[in-house]
Amino acid sequence: MAPMTVVVNPGLDRSGKGRELADVMERRKVDILCVQETRWKGSKARNIGAGFKLFYYGVDSKRNGVGVVLKEEFVRNVLEVKRVSDRVMSLKLEIEGVMLNVVSGYAPQVGCELEEKERFWSELDEVMESIPTGERVVIGADFNGHVGEGNTGDEEVMGKFGVKERNLEGQMVVDFAKRMDMGVVNTYFQKREEHRVTYKSGGRSTQVDYILCRRGNLKEISDCKVVVGESVARQHRMVVCRMTLMVCKKKRSEIEKKTKWWKLKKEECCEEFRQKLRQALGGQVVLPDDWETTAEVIRETGRKVLGVSSGRRKEDKETWWWNEEVQDSIQRKRLAKKKWDMDRTEENRQEYKELQCRVKREVSKAKQKAYDELYTRLDTREGEKDLYRLARQRDRDGKDVQQVRVIKDRDGRVLTSEESVQRRWKEYFEELMNEENEREKRVEGVNSVEQEVDKIRKDEVRKALKRMKSGKAVGPDDIPVEVWKCLGEAAVEFLASLFNRVLESERMPEEWRRSVLVPIFKNKGDVQSCSNYRGIKLMSHTMKVWERVVEARLRKVVEICEQQYGFMPRKSTTDAIFALRILMEKYRDGQRELHCVFVDLEKAYDRVPREELWYCMRKSGVAEKYVRVVQDMYERSRTVVRCAVGQTEEFNVEVGLHQGSALSPFLFAIVMDQLSEEVRQESPWTMMFADDIVICSESREQVEENLERWRFALERRGMKVSRSKTEYMCVNEREGSGTVRLQGEEVKKVQEFKYLGSTVQSNGECGKEVKKRVQAGWNGWRKVSGVLCDQKISARIKGKVYRTVVRPAMLYGLETVSLRKRQESELEVAELKMLSSAFNTIIPSTLTTKLQHLGLIPSLCQWISNFLTGRPQAVRMGRHVSASLTLSTGAPQGCVLSSLLYSLYTYDCMATTNSTPIKFADDTVVVVLISDNNETSYLEEIRNLENWCQRNNLLNVSKTKQLIVDFSTKQERNYQTPVINEIPVERVDSFR
Repeated sequence: MAPMTVVVNPGLDRSGKGRELADVMERRKVDILCVQETRWKGSKARNIGAGFKLFYYGVDSKRNGVGVVLKEEFVRNVLEVKRVSDRVMSLKLEIEGVMLNVVSGYAPQVGCELEEKERFWSELDEVMESIPTGERVVIGADFNGHVGEGNTGDEEVMGKFGVKERNLEGQMVVDFAKRMDMGVVNTYFQKREEHRVTYKSGGRSTQVDYILCRRGNLKEISDCKVVVGESVARQHRMVVCRMTLMVCKKKRSEIEKKTKWWKLKKEECCEEFRQKLRQALGGQVVLPDDWETTAEVIRETGRKVLGVSSGRRKEDKETWWWNEEVQDSIQRKRLAKKKWDMDRTEENRQEYKELQCRVKREVSKAKQKAYDELYTRLDTREGEKDLYRLARQRDRDGKDVQQVRVIKDRDGRVLTSEESVQRRWKEYFEELMNEENEREKRVEGVNSVEQEVDKIRKDEVRKALKRMKSGKAVGPDDIPVEVWKCLGEAAVEFLASLFNRVLESERMPEEWRRSVLVPIFKNKGDVQSCSNYRGIKLMSHTMKVWERVVEARLRKVVEICEQQYGFMPRKSTTDAIFALRILMEKYRDGQRELHCVFVDLEKAYDRVPREELWYCMRKSGVAEKYVRVVQDMYERSRTVVRCAVGQTEEFNVEVGLHQGSALSPFLFAIVMDQLSEEVRQESPWTMMFADDIVICSESREQVEENLERWRFALERRGMKVSRSKTEYMCVNEREGSGTVRLQGEEVKKVQEFKYLGSTVQSNGECGKEVKKRVQAGWNGWRKVSGVLCDQKISARIKGKVYRTVVRPAMLYGLETVSLRKRQESELEVAELKMLSSAFNTIIPSTLTTKLQHLGLIPSLCQWISNFLTGRPQAVRMGRHVSASLTLSTGAPQGCVLSSLLYSLYTYDCMATTNSTPIKFADDTVVVVLISDNNETSYLEEIRNLENWCQRNNLLNVSKTKQLIVDFSTKQERNYQTPVINEIPVERVDSFR
């Protein structure tokens, strides 16, 4: 391990500083890095290149800011991230069973108020007190204090190799170390002063950056010194601490290499694959009859033609501009910085500054070129899929913990070793998928339907292939459906022949019986508890095609009751939600009570007794041939669990339906249809959506009786009703209506219930549902904010992403709701805020505030606000006029008042002593004089402009340009490239 602390100022985001820092960490073999003064606002994580990831926290004012950078192999070990303030944050990592806490701190400077300093030390104390004493701690911080040289009286917490005299802030560091029983690592190693000084500026040299660890772990520190010669930070130097953790030797895990089947979407690759496959078959067009031979030939041809993944880390799309020219320039800058540190002459200083400017300019050009190519590709039809992939990647990169590598056992103890975690996952799913609930054995039989079945036709295979989606994860056989789609008619003929042999023999290939189980977190409950995960099986795609063929035939034979809405043709969740809401509204309007019980089944799919499945299929009139075919699908099925620490051992699955199977939803519908035949009432008094059941009645006694009948009918056949998740709600309740009991146990009574994703309330209102829809819209917006807030992506692309991701989440189920004006307004306001963030429109509330500051009378301000936020408009094309829409943002185009309003909106963008803005409508030029080769004032004005534009939501960075007019007779100078919103401003020689 090699933790390092560094202060980067003015920030990692400026002109590729983050990528340059990653390059330094890679070259210096650094694993963990604490950074301060990041000056990024928000609390996220982001990749900075070379596999390194930065976890950061900052405030809107862009002051201070702290972060921790981790090497790629340690990112997976993050268990928890605590962001206390813009001066303190911590990460907890699990490394081969050892818990390591990394704390990054940034203490207030000497001149800051005492209250601010006390707040910092109080926050740091709280972080330390929350860490168990048995866990290791490393603090990397800019304490802005001098602990001084010598250690008289403080021998227990520091060595004697500090720098200069101790000051008040340094005494605070020593006092903190004593309180927490820690040691100041820097001071224990005798180094030359050059390797102890962490800060150099204007002839001053001192030590303000320190690494602290528990005194009991000082023996694990082998070295600590300052690195000289790196140029990431101007004034601060990196402090490197070499630390060795006593852990078990980790087995080198084999990286799974995958065939690049995704290349088949390219026509040229698809054609080459067909030709090579034909050659592998000896020039034949027809595929071999047996599955094993065909599958192996396909896999081998795919590996040769399409290639396999290396298993190494993918190229980081956010730093792919990091080319050889940029790296070479940064290397020259680093050497110039080292030369200047050794010999502080004016000539060396000027050389270093010129190289600094050159590096910024080359980084700016490289980023501009790379992003121009990216956004041009994204703005095409072919690049649309990459757009959503980029949005998902940016959303994943912004999350702190992506995989859970530790899990709790059944007693709640945290397991850390890979072997114990794998055993726990296997134990949980093996128990879940092989344990039946208690049930009565059936004594009555059912007549089987013995009849001839037709052979599988080619058109059935074509329809099944058409229904299969591309781009899905493959099963253990590593043959995706894209292969069959690529091979066209040859694949249809082969699959039809293969399926007919399976139908005749009632035996499918053994390879199809294997699957991979992937735990998916349900986004609720303890993330370290196995019970809060849903297992999805990755099965053979060819088997799924076979399941779809069988499913299509079963649907023609079996008639499912009208009360079942789940996975039925021409029915959806919307229909079920609408039916329930209409029923509730009728009883509310009639001032009558309606009693509803929402029944939840425990592990419904995983606990279906297979004997009951065969019985229900036969009773539904399914031919015995198909019953035996389905039995064969479930016979000798085996699976492994793929978790964050690898794959478990294989185990058999004897109970339940396959999660992720194409046929399972319809089989479950058959089971529920037969088991509820004697107890269900007509819709909407009884409604089912797969295992979600609603029972309604006019009286509490009747709904309680119906609930008991349902419980008896289901539990006697092995399906268990959950006592903790089944809930009761009374619509239009009167006083003393009582509660519902299930076998003497009181059912939880609620005032609202989330039915199929839509919240229904006992009073029949929909206010809470609207608020939750708004929240769901914002959640969707955050997932794609990496695209929507990227100012270089076109409005057309942003609009498409918004319509396909954000709006459906916000409007889900609202077609079943009668909205009031106020609720419609809530939705409109939320949407306009999102669009405002994405498309940079004028904010009416901000304009109203500015008008009040200008002295306009309140009534006039209110009139203008109403004018901006309540404009009904329609679109006219020829003689056709659209429905009216109320707009609530921006100044209307073509209105006489708009130009005046815009001028008033931008009135506070005024001249200063250093700059003069020239404004013509929305075109603004900021003129700044650069004198005596000093660009400080110019860059300061750029920052002021950036802050003003962010507050007013007006800046278009992609169209903002820099033009420098140099009248001097001296040789051309290298000017610094300004950076706005993390994007370098392009420098041009002319501008229209």
